[in-house]
Amino acid sequence: MTTDTMEALQPARSRAVFSQEDFGLIRTAIAHYLKEVQEQPESVKYANLYHRLGRVA
Repeated sequence: MTTDTMEALQPARSRAVFSQEDFGLIRTAIAHYLKEVQEQPESVKYANLYHRLGRVA
């Protein structure tokens, strides 16, 4: 195999889907939604997501 062939077999480098600013916007949206669903059982899942996003942003 040549160097060109070996490079062609390498997977493309992954690119970020969200920017740091996007994480902040998503976290703000989830905080607003948490107020709407705070009495529902699924609110725990959204609260956990909110906190995980806080570690990223």
